[in-house]
Amino acid sequence: MGAGPGAADLLTLRAVERLRAADVIVHDALVPTRLLDEINPSAARIAVARDLESRPSPGVATGQLLAALVLEGRAVVRLKGGDSAVFARLGEELEPLRQAGIVAEFVPGITAALAAAAAAGVSLTNRDTASSLTIVTGREADEKPDGLDFRRLADVPGTLAVYMGVDQVARWSQDLMAVGKPADTPVTVVSRCSWPDQRIGTSTLAECVADFERQGWRSPAVVLLGVAAATRPGPLSGRLVLVTRPMGQEGDVVAAVQAAGGECLHVPVISIVNPATWRPLDEAIARADTYDWIVFASGNGVRGFLQRLAAAGRDGRALGTARLAAIGPATRRHLEAAGYRCDLTPDSYRSEGLAVALAGRAEHGRFLVVRADKGRDVVRMELERLGHHVDEVMAYESRPVAGLEAETLAALDALPIDWITLTSSSIADAAVRLFGDRMRAWKIATISPVTSATLARQGLRPTVEAAEATPAGLLDSILRWEREAAGLRPSADSPDTADLPPPSHG
Repeated sequence: MGAGPGAADLLTLRAVERLRAADVIVHDALVPTRLLDEINPSAARIAVARDLESRPSPGVATGQLLAALVLEGRAVVRLKGGDSAVFARLGEELEPLRQAGIVAEFVPGITAALAAAAAAGVSLTNRDTASSLTIVTGREADEKPDGLDFRRLADVPGTLAVYMGVDQVARWSQDLMAVGKPADTPVTVVSRCSWPDQRIGTSTLAECVADFERQGWRSPAVVLLGVAAATRPGPLSGRLVLVTRPMGQEGDVVAAVQAAGGECLHVPVISIVNPATWRPLDEAIARADTYDWIVFASGNGVRGFLQRLAAAGRDGRALGTARLAAIGPATRRHLEAAGYRCDLTPDSYRSEGLAVALAGRAEHGRFLVVRADKGRDVVRMELERLGHHVDEVMAYESRPVAGLEAETLAALDALPIDWITLTSSSIADAAVRLFGDRMRAWKIATISPVTSATLARQGLRPTVEAAEATPAGLLDSILRWEREAAGLRPSADSPDTADLPPPSHG
């Protein structure tokens, strides 16, 4: 099965059906784990590394693994980035299956060239100038007897798509120019297509080596020769935004920025992990029907709670007549996506707003608050002050990232970052520790006064603060600053978050 370029909403319907029915998913490193989380979190997962020196070859070794799993009677999906028939060692992986008498179904995926062209808004063919599309690899096996014929490639009057060409960009670009490909041939680069840190750039055949170094375009990337992407329209066109939310939870912010024409770099500064023990949460779930209200302080809390509810072999009936409250619209969407109705979302998406909204909902009521290991006790303290009974349980822990890899730090220093977004106090603390004085050169957008106050304790001030504690509110504050900096007044015709499409995932 082809997973496409990475975004879950670029999978085919057939792929989604097969994934949901899988007992085991054998996947490449380039398949985002969030894609698997969204579709089939219960399937066993096996990541296969591509060790080019291994014997047997990586493809044969994977095929042997697939055969062994199928012969155990398990429903297996082999999930590969892009399309499984394009530069994916398909033949090697199929041979052990054929030898074992196993028949495989093929499910196509969107291959990188098509996804990259769509992301960049360019056409791969043109009746006047590009009547063909040629897909080549920029990284050939050293032992291959017949390599690419660059002279013939240079003469083809069409678009040339180079896969896996980042590491050897100097080699293939110089070889093409050496046999007559014009140095001013336009080049479009789509780095990490459809991922949260997707970047799109333009260059020429002569300048692309220097531009790869200067711009920091990372693998996986597709290089399209012969087409030039136009500057993407939007109020954030040309702006690079650093997104710091945990892995798999950056989607809302990234989608909003990209819809406004900006680009994102995703560097998580905290990670979400299971609590040291599930016992308090499991015990609370066992008596869930004794509460008047179950209150969720985040989407992570919803995920943890429902995960343990399912682990206990129970479903929504275990909640009895308890009503459900969410701190904001994102948390409410997590409940609704799982089939639960949210009875209360406050007008102010903060702990204070939630406490006020809940305070008069029950007389001496019983409340269960599902939260993280860190955070403020505003809801509990206010409800207890009014005479309510409150139990608090942890559904997850947020841990700061210990450090950043040298490659990430180099990218932060090399890339022209305009904005950094901070969406919680723990993220603000971690960002200051990890990024240090770099943050003084970036404009800072915070999601709430609480996050701004945490930043102030670190000696920094936000450039903007969201009026509404949502990704849309965060983006709106950035757009307003950009318009004012450009000397533009907001008007009915000004692009604003209200004009943007809703996030597609996150």
